[in-house]
Amino acid sequence: MASKRNETLYIGVSNSLYRRSLEHKFKINPNSFSTKYEVNKLVYYESYASIQEAIRREKAMKKWNRAWKIKLIEEFNPTWKDLFEDME
Repeated sequence: MASKRNETLYIGVSNSLYRRSLEHKFKINPNSFSTKYEVNKLVYYESYASIQEAIRREKAMKKWNRAWKIKLIEEFNPTWKDLFEDME
């Protein structure tokens, strides 16, 4: 998730990308990082068969430097379009 292109980034894991994106968009938790920094735009995601795999990937990506994260986003979503708009 991102606030805007090249601004604040948030990496997380969820068993429901749609529900979790809605929580960010509607600021369900007023004290959260995503609410504080207005991180509500889905710009990148990955799917995994197991929660253990997803958590491993999340932890690894959180250790990445910012440039690597931006490169990954821009390869997947060059315009930083909010991918939530395409979800059903």
